[in-house]
Amino acid sequence: MLRNVDFSVCAGEAVGIVGANGAGKSTLLKLITGTLYPTEGKVEFGGRIAAILELGMGFNPELTGRQNAAHAAGLMGFSAAEIDAAMADIEAFAEIGEYFDQPIRTYSSGMQMRVAFAVATAWRPDLLIVDEALSVGDAYFQHKSFDRIRAFNREGSALLLVSHDKAAIQGLCDRAILLDHGQVLKDGDPEAVFDLYNTLLSRHQDQSVEESSASDGRHQMISGTGEATIDRIELRSQEGSRLEVVKVGQPIEVKLTVSVHQDIEALVLGCGIKDRLGQMMFGTNTYHTQQILRDLKAGQQLVYTMRCAANLGEGSYSVHASLVDSEHHLNKNYHWIDRGLIFEVINMDKPFFVGCCWNDLRFTIDGVQHG
Repeated sequence: MLRNVDFSVCAGEAVGIVGANGAGKSTLLKLITGTLYPTEGKVEFGGRIAAILELGMGFNPELTGRQNAAHAAGLMGFSAAEIDAAMADIEAFAEIGEYFDQPIRTYSSGMQMRVAFAVATAWRPDLLIVDEALSVGDAYFQHKSFDRIRAFNREGSALLLVSHDKAAIQGLCDRAILLDHGQVLKDGDPEAVFDLYNTLLSRHQDQSVEESSASDGRHQMISGTGEATIDRIELRSQEGSRLEVVKVGQPIEVKLTVSVHQDIEALVLGCGIKDRLGQMMFGTNTYHTQQILRDLKAGQQLVYTMRCAANLGEGSYSVHASLVDSEHHLNKNYHWIDRGLIFEVINMDKPFFVGCCWNDLRFTIDGVQHG
């Protein structure tokens, strides 16, 4: 059940919808597309909506992909002439070969997704709605689909994307909306919304949640139950000097000072580096490195040191850190800090490159004729 959900999406804007199962995401999309009607309130929109909600929804398993594509396009309001003109492009984008003229019942879920997406996006809509359906596609088709979504977005189409994939929403969306028990809990920057969402996943714990600004003025989320806390995060060179600016490829150390306030059975430290959009460049924890600490007593103080090379592209990065009791924070989240430390990466001595990661790449060239 949805209550007091109020938001707008403008032309050319991309909005992600996130929330736990049962939060109301699918209900919201069905209200927007008109497959459900609100008992109170109203949904207003102008222009044409294209939606991919449930895999194979409306497809007849006995009809071929081509026949189902024509039928689906007809339901979208296109004439027979428009459908005929677009069919070659639909077939080419789906890339399922001779299966396009085979019954849908012979298709894999990924093949159904290809046809459904190709039909829904054969004509640029004013609003494109994509549910988790794209997650069943192979990596190649996902990239191809996201390229088309980005192109539509640049041309003025609005986008509503429902996904648990943080990278997809942060990569595509200008903002995100967090639904919780049918209500809008947060509407804003995708990174901030996902940080709050991660905190909600462990809300059965008696934990505090604090939203503030990091040193660069951007959003910061701190949460936890407090049995152990991260008191200090420092970025240092291999020689021990403090760093705020790091060279591409430079060896670095992240030192984390931890205090134990109550006796705890197990302690796991997680640490990672995020880019300016909050996407994790690299991260792991001491559960996976088999360095779990056990039977800690109140009053103990620990210093963890994470050593690595800053094989990162130029830009702004942050250190994420957490204290939990196992593989993840869902059982016990002692302390969770996003954007705990901000630093810059600059290229001083490496050949020019683009991207978020640096690698010591070398070319070999055979067959060059001299003379």
